[in-house]
Amino acid sequence: MTPDTARSVTASDLDAPLDRHLGPVAKLLAKHFGITTVGELLNHFPRTYLKRGELTPIADVPMDEEVTLIARVQSANSRRMHTRKGMLLEVVITDDADGGIGQMNLTFFNGYGAERELRPGVRAMFSGKVTVYRGKLSLTNPRYVLLDESDGDPEYVNRPIPVYPAVEKLGSERIAIAVGTLLDTLRLSELDDPVPQAIARRDKLMSLATAYELVHRPLQIEDAYRAQHRFRYQEAFVLQAALARRRALAAREQATARPPRDGGLLDQFDARLPFTLTQGQLDVGRTIAEDLALDHPMNRLLQGEVGSGKTLVALRAMLQVVDAGGQAALLAPTEVLAAQHLQSITRTLGPLAEGGMLGGAADGTRVVLLTGSMPTAQRRRSLLEAASGDAGIVIGTHALLSDNVEFFDLGLVVVDEQHRFGVEQRDSLRTKARTSPHVLVMTATPIPRTVAMTVFGDLETSTLSELPAGRSPIATHEVGLTEHPAWIDRIWSRAREEIDAGRQVYVVCPKIGDDGKAEEDAPEVLYGEPQVDRKSGGQQELTSVVALFESLGGVPQLQGVTSGMLHGRMDPQDKADVMSRFAEGSVQLLVATTVIEVGVDVPNATLMVIMDADRFGISQLHQLRGRIGRGGHAGTCLLVTKLEPDHPSRERLSAVASTTDGFELSQKDLELRREGNILGASQSGGRSALRFLKITQHGKVIEKAREDAQHIVAEDPDLRAHPGLLLAIDLYLNPEKEAFLEKG
Repeated sequence: MTPDTARSVTASDLDAPLDRHLGPVAKLLAKHFGITTVGELLNHFPRTYLKRGELTPIADVPMDEEVTLIARVQSANSRRMHTRKGMLLEVVITDDADGGIGQMNLTFFNGYGAERELRPGVRAMFSGKVTVYRGKLSLTNPRYVLLDESDGDPEYVNRPIPVYPAVEKLGSERIAIAVGTLLDTLRLSELDDPVPQAIARRDKLMSLATAYELVHRPLQIEDAYRAQHRFRYQEAFVLQAALARRRALAAREQATARPPRDGGLLDQFDARLPFTLTQGQLDVGRTIAEDLALDHPMNRLLQGEVGSGKTLVALRAMLQVVDAGGQAALLAPTEVLAAQHLQSITRTLGPLAEGGMLGGAADGTRVVLLTGSMPTAQRRRSLLEAASGDAGIVIGTHALLSDNVEFFDLGLVVVDEQHRFGVEQRDSLRTKARTSPHVLVMTATPIPRTVAMTVFGDLETSTLSELPAGRSPIATHEVGLTEHPAWIDRIWSRAREEIDAGRQVYVVCPKIGDDGKAEEDAPEVLYGEPQVDRKSGGQQELTSVVALFESLGGVPQLQGVTSGMLHGRMDPQDKADVMSRFAEGSVQLLVATTVIEVGVDVPNATLMVIMDADRFGISQLHQLRGRIGRGGHAGTCLLVTKLEPDHPSRERLSAVASTTDGFELSQKDLELRREGNILGASQSGGRSALRFLKITQHGKVIEKAREDAQHIVAEDPDLRAHPGLLLAIDLYLNPEKEAFLEKG
């Protein structure tokens, strides 16, 4: 269909089901990529381009991956199969006319069409999964497109070939045909552009219709790059507009002001503190206090190094709200952490947390715990105290989000470790308040500026950069057992030295038992990347909590040491008991999963041994080691690995061992990990919302888009004059996909 006969396109067309246009291919796109609408397919961009005039080196193709390459048929022979009916076609292709560079074998079962078309000398684009058969690179039943049989148009011959993210059942060339059908069917020039014309003129950006045409069907490779530049800005602009709009909408909401009260719980608490707050804690606390005193909701991110005192700042904010007649809810990601928060807050508050109880402060409050595994009677008491208002501070896990949880007057929601919770979960707590509650989200993973602008752009940000007095430095060492097998004995000797000096030891493992399953509370463990032992050819055997705990009894250096075990599948009471015994010192060595990663506070613990440390991300390793050195004694963290020294995953360990600067590590983490991981929740079908925008590389683009978006939203908060932008926000970030904006 020519552009003159193409059908006009409207916003509803982009949301239209693909099966109206594509038939059976639509089902495959939905099944394998989660692509169901016209707009989603148009935004399924090529991952790279091949030049028809260049041959791809066969010798460089990766094993066990889907590849697309251009090659020439060297020979083709068919024969009858002996073991079953039918014909086997064996084709040899080469990326050099003389066969001098690289060869690959293709096998077609009953490939009658391929037998007719793939004659010696024919040049084609082949796609499939690379395997090795009898020592040779091979593709079985690959998809192919003949390249030498063009219509003779020189422009066609020189056009780059788009290569799309593809699967075996739906190859790149079929996706290209499907996209081409849409481009020929729809008059995209009539679509509302999400980028305002004034900005497009200022930055000389091509139109949206031209960008779609050239990113999918470039005449030359430079066309594709120009189109990508346009979409890169568009991605940044749409994201920043979504964030700015959320910020503007939040500013319109009504909240109950919670001003400080002279002589209240907060003043009494400050007077009880046995230490002086850092200047950073005072400054951030003052900012939060001013936010809470306003009649529109605070939405603030509090970030700071492990051990910088974020929880204390949050507790002071909670007490200000209680002083003003409201309640505070602290949402923690795990039951262990929720129980730790309960213990540390009640211990810190003392009589102030015993309101109405014998010996409690006259104007004190109550602090209660609410988790999913609590006994029924205890849970009922906690629910009653939350609903009646007797409990000023309610600490809990996801159980706080349940429909049957009610608050008397919820004024502040504190979300600990923000990256564990999505936007729906936070908003679920918001609905339990009479007016929009104030929200304080905390993360111990320092966030580079570009990430903060992209991920937390709808939140005001405060940072605690200094550590409280008494925190000792943590020395971190990489322990490579491949090059130094005997060091395992030294590890246990080092543990015994700490224990004999009256200290305590953590030993962290990446899995619980022998079933290979990760800890439920440890989403960052890199189980998607099984490490391969190159010498044996097998997968690396990971250390489990159960197996290591059982084996430690036979370690000579640890004879007489009292050990404990902690993981997410234990009975909640057993978990609480072992943590309590470790906190009080009767358990000297604790073997655990990353359930101890966040918030667990045992000042006497000075040594942490992380087994198979290469299985964890940089930020998680940094979080884990923050559990030691909290009581005035120097801390030591040993990153144990069985990988070879040149394995890429050891780069993470070297980075963590080289610095304790969380911001430096977070930047390194951003460089080493995929963008989608940093942003959190995956898009439907496994696709990230960001295709061309790389937040490690395009900080200037993000800053410009942020300024533009804030200006647009300030003038038009509802975006009534920008329907294309509204549509793009919905396409990129509909409610099911928006969770990544709330994750770190």
